[in-house]
Amino acid sequence: MIAVMSADATPDQIADVLALLREIGLDPVIGEFAGATLVITEAAAAPEVAFAVETAAGVDRLVMVSGAQQLTGRDFCPADSRVEVGGPDGAVFGGDGFVVIAGPCAVESQSQMNGVVDSVVAAGAAMLRGGAFKPRTSPYSFQGLGVAGLALLAEQRSRTGLPVVTEVVTPQDVERVAEESDMLQIGTRNMQNFALLREAGTSGRPVLLKRGMAATIEEWLLAAEYLMHMGNGDVVLCERGIRSFDRSTRFTLDLSAVAEAKRLTHLPVIVDPSHSTGRPHLVGPMSLAAAACGADGLLIDVHTDAQAALCDGAQALSGAQFTELMDRLRPVAEAVGRTLWQPRAHGLTRV
Repeated sequence: MIAVMSADATPDQIADVLALLREIGLDPVIGEFAGATLVITEAAAAPEVAFAVETAAGVDRLVMVSGAQQLTGRDFCPADSRVEVGGPDGAVFGGDGFVVIAGPCAVESQSQMNGVVDSVVAAGAAMLRGGAFKPRTSPYSFQGLGVAGLALLAEQRSRTGLPVVTEVVTPQDVERVAEESDMLQIGTRNMQNFALLREAGTSGRPVLLKRGMAATIEEWLLAAEYLMHMGNGDVVLCERGIRSFDRSTRFTLDLSAVAEAKRLTHLPVIVDPSHSTGRPHLVGPMSLAAAACGADGLLIDVHTDAQAALCDGAQALSGAQFTELMDRLRPVAEAVGRTLWQPRAHGLTRV
């Protein structure tokens, strides 16, 4: 049950609704979505209680949604939602814009970041990516620069004006990562780390939620439900490939999941063609296919010296390859009614 408060609801009126729900044993939480304050409960109340809430001062309407997918489903929000990252001069996921995020898989050094960022900005990327904390399959693999990597990311944000997204891997790091980035990424290995989801849901930052490598679409959407239940309505889903028997590619990119997720949820959905294919020659074709099937953006690995990369260099595009991809991507996006999003911070508009 979701009580949507009116735009002019007072703090006292919101508190009264919370008290009413607590009196009957429910544990409501406060959320924000599309500029409205939500009072959310995990269960529906008896008809007489629902009537009391619906008619309480400050309540605009009551939304009753059956099933576990309450906030992420189209029963709650039939129209596509838009997620703004980096303020009014940043990027917007959803609508007719198509957002391309680019950068290295891992932050390695200042010189590396300067070279990669200069390259992707010149090609028209709308956001920057880079991992400071890297959850790796092997404990002997490069685990990221940690806090020092966050500082390098923040430096690039200041230098370019572009918003940045980076992964957070533990609940204890959420606050620090949120201070240094514009968007938090929950990676495939942490999609069902419910403690992390709850903490990220209260961070005040938009969240990019990658699909788990063995997760069903339902499990993916319910992970997003955790974030929204904690009050965070700014969630972007990311299809990044799932496990299969075929070793020709790193994972299997499930583009049907993009179309199906967009049918089931109002949340924006983007695609990571780098981690899903693991092959630079496949990143371009799969990026075009993602745009054609209705995705809202891309997350792409770019490195100016991939052979020396400390993490996933084998899948990274060079600067020249990324520039070529952006040129090829524009007409495909336009063919399905989308335009590549470019930030106003550079004096640019969507082109």
